[in-house]
Amino acid sequence: MTSLKRSLASDPSAANISSKVFVRSTRSGKVQKIVRELYLRDDIPCSSQLCTSCLAKAPRDAGGVLVPFVLSAQPAGTRAYPQGHYLVPDTNALLNALDLFEQTSAFYDVIILQTVLEELRNRSLPLYNRLVGLTKSEEKRFYVFFNDFRLETSVVRDVGESINDRNDRAVRRAVKWYSSHLARAVKAAGGRSKKIPAVVMLSDDKENLRKAKEDGIEACSLKDYVNGLENADQLLDMISVAKEGRELRDAKAAENLYREYYSVSKMMTGVRNGTLHQGIFNVSPYNYLEGSVHVPTFDKSLLILGRENINRAVQGDVVVVEVLPKDQWKEPSTKIIEDETMNKNENADAEEGEAVVTEKERRALQEEVKRVHSKSTEGRPQPTARVVGIAKRNWRQYVGHIDESSVSQSVKQSRKQQTVFLIPMDKRIPKIRVRTRQAGEIIGKRVLVTIDSWDRDSRYPVGHFVRSLGELETKGAETEALLLEYDVQYRPFPKAVLDCLPKEGHDWIVPPSKEDPGWRDRRDLRHLEICSIDPVGCQDIDDALHARPLPNGNYEVGVHIADVSHFVKPNNAMDTEASIRGTTVYLVDKRIDMLPMLLGTDLCSLKPYVERYAFSAIWEITPDADIVKSEFTKSVIKSREAFSYEQAQIRVDDPSQQDDLTKAMRTLMMLSKKFKQKRMDAGALSLSSPEVRIETESETSDPIDVKTKKHLDTMSLVEEFMLLANTSVAAKIYEAFPQTAMLRRHGAPPKTNFEELANQLKVKRGLELRVSSSKELADSLDACVDPKEPFFNTLIRILATRCMMSAEYFCSGTQAYPEFRHYGLASEIYTHFTSPIRRYADLVAHRQLAAAIDYEPLDASVRSKGKLEAVCKNINVRHRNAQQAGRASIEYYVGQALKGRVVDEHGFVMKVFSNGFVVLVPRFGIESLIRLRDLADPEPESAFDAEHYVLRTRGSRELSVELFQKVLVRISDVKEEGTGKRKVRFELVSAGEA
Repeated sequence: MTSLKRSLASDPSAANISSKVFVRSTRSGKVQKIVRELYLRDDIPCSSQLCTSCLAKAPRDAGGVLVPFVLSAQPAGTRAYPQGHYLVPDTNALLNALDLFEQTSAFYDVIILQTVLEELRNRSLPLYNRLVGLTKSEEKRFYVFFNDFRLETSVVRDVGESINDRNDRAVRRAVKWYSSHLARAVKAAGGRSKKIPAVVMLSDDKENLRKAKEDGIEACSLKDYVNGLENADQLLDMISVAKEGRELRDAKAAENLYREYYSVSKMMTGVRNGTLHQGIFNVSPYNYLEGSVHVPTFDKSLLILGRENINRAVQGDVVVVEVLPKDQWKEPSTKIIEDETMNKNENADAEEGEAVVTEKERRALQEEVKRVHSKSTEGRPQPTARVVGIAKRNWRQYVGHIDESSVSQSVKQSRKQQTVFLIPMDKRIPKIRVRTRQAGEIIGKRVLVTIDSWDRDSRYPVGHFVRSLGELETKGAETEALLLEYDVQYRPFPKAVLDCLPKEGHDWIVPPSKEDPGWRDRRDLRHLEICSIDPVGCQDIDDALHARPLPNGNYEVGVHIADVSHFVKPNNAMDTEASIRGTTVYLVDKRIDMLPMLLGTDLCSLKPYVERYAFSAIWEITPDADIVKSEFTKSVIKSREAFSYEQAQIRVDDPSQQDDLTKAMRTLMMLSKKFKQKRMDAGALSLSSPEVRIETESETSDPIDVKTKKHLDTMSLVEEFMLLANTSVAAKIYEAFPQTAMLRRHGAPPKTNFEELANQLKVKRGLELRVSSSKELADSLDACVDPKEPFFNTLIRILATRCMMSAEYFCSGTQAYPEFRHYGLASEIYTHFTSPIRRYADLVAHRQLAAAIDYEPLDASVRSKGKLEAVCKNINVRHRNAQQAGRASIEYYVGQALKGRVVDEHGFVMKVFSNGFVVLVPRFGIESLIRLRDLADPEPESAFDAEHYVLRTRGSRELSVELFQKVLVRISDVKEEGTGKRKVRFELVSAGEA
């Protein structure tokens, strides 16, 4: 695709010039006429292997090589097209059913028109990226045809014609041309015996289909086409039923359950003048009837309570909200409210007469309102709002399982279509109505679905089945579910990416001769005592270090980073793939690499005993850890050893070890402690999160045990010098490129984020949490100690971490300098430079640093603020998803490690509700709800003191549970009814000392 674009741009011969005239009004009211010339050609190939005429005059790439033709000479036939056929989908066919085109059982030899590709890009970037992936698949044979540049297929928009109508006409024109072109090609080849493939337009647009039939063009709807395929039953489930369902409901004149959304113009006007607000909708993990939206105008997030006010918003949607009058403001709920217990055994087919809020939900909300109003002291109501429109849906593919109670027993074994409920793995997503012919087959399996619509007259969203991932609880199905749930790009690297790798493969070496171009402007550092220190089993070694004394009493310290940018050049297929993946994802049993393994674990990895290209940051540092000077250079290094943290710690601590490498590590250790103290004095935060390590069986990867991670000084040693390298590089690339430096910032959290934690500490422990600056916060966190309980300080740091903003990548020209600050590190400027094997941001920083030291010119892609902003937006999402996927993987394996076991462990109460509490168990790094109904049957009566965070029960089991309390819990495994996931179950054994 890229090479063809290049040839089109570089060779204007044999081209006709078509002029497009645009008229626009300027701000001053003048009318400008803009003429754009379009070069139309007759040599853009059809790419069918049947066509010799296109083969003869098809353009070559920059190296003079013909781009291979994609479409088969013998495309598959169906009942309707026994002679074989090529498919040409329009945009709505791809929008409605891209899942179908990704199937391996059908949908081969597909022509993707340039018009359709560009329209899809404007409508849905995720779908566009998936379609581009299909065009790179050699097996599927998807060909991008530049119809807007081909003389016979280019279509100029008529006066008064809508863009949509023009695009539909362009699709029909291209299909018609393909049909006649192939007929001529087969005839010219003397192919009477050869069959001429049908060229079939696929569309769900009735008007487009009607006009195609009038023009004598072969065309059909997705449903009609799929009905003619052998595995129609399975594939029909994958077609969006949104329109079909809407037509059925219209016929029934169904009653609307939700308020109508405001028009786009009304929403835009309201947001502009401040009467409406826009933000991302988030659902409470403990109460599915409570959401929140953070908007800049308010310090606290806006609260959204109840189905009517949530008004069909789904987790992650960008919503427009209207703030309710102050007398309707509420407090966040103190009750755990779960959908699966509140709305059990609902009939998925029942549409008529259903209420938007069930009686149970109404009672639950009324109880909450009564609780708030019965308080003796005045509560702290939060600004409360309702959703009035959706600015952008964040719908994606969702993983879940079919609610067996929603499947009709009478048709369980038949192929009759019925409506069932899918219960998503993510509890924040509502149940999804899915029409399927395979209900009996997919019960008990992990399945993937897509939401198609959510109309005002339907209590739940409507979606369609994509595919089954396998049996619930099997490792393969659960791992794939996790990757899909967090949108991790896990497909194998396409051939185009692998073609970018060095031809020598694993035999590649640093050139022995320094005359080789690879040595250009590189410093030879192979004589230095360099080593790497990483977690056990690390194969993708990004960084290595050295230290040596200087004659003047100072030290030379170097951080050497894998020179990935030498192998991954801007804008090639590997770079594009890496930019989409954004980061390597680490799961318990596998790693989803950002770069092919040949680079990540071999050619780029700074393995010991072999020469490797590196990018080095070298400082002169005084014994008091003051920087005298710093420099950056491309280099060649030879690491002496690859230590694990544990091995390095043993070596540093062993006084009998007096070799140069050990002495260097001791120097690094001494300096790292001084650097850390300086950071802490400047206000850097020492935060915490529950960290555990899963021990697995080497061959099967089955979990054996769960261990709490120990913190070693060697971990801090590496961390401090990576931080030093990152801040040094950030300053250098910002100095060179003040508008386009790739940086990372961590915003100061609003004081309101800490209000609840500050109040909890004051009420429960008489401690003060000061949050005016990171230094004040750091000092007050240090003071949060309990002499009787060493873990208390860690617990508070975990809770404080959850009050923070997320760190994010950004392009320097988009923020004022004071906003560059990294709050957690107390650093004025920061970037990521030290892990280019596993993070795309670091690769960009490497390219910018290379240009800043005049090693090579800066590529245009890294000079464009707009392009960098798009890169930052993607890698911020990928980085967050990778972290969540890693945590979910640990949670799954902890559950598996505890399978069949029952253990008693101490935990700490992290949150108290009126009908339950959350306990964290440090030993396993997991937290779980314990509900009142879990304590005794029937559920004991209770009294909740919200002001003092105390829950007391009466009756069959009397106890008192309060915030921060140490408790003993019995941990076992259970298959969660709602999500189908195997999770740990906590049972309260005893409430220990407060």
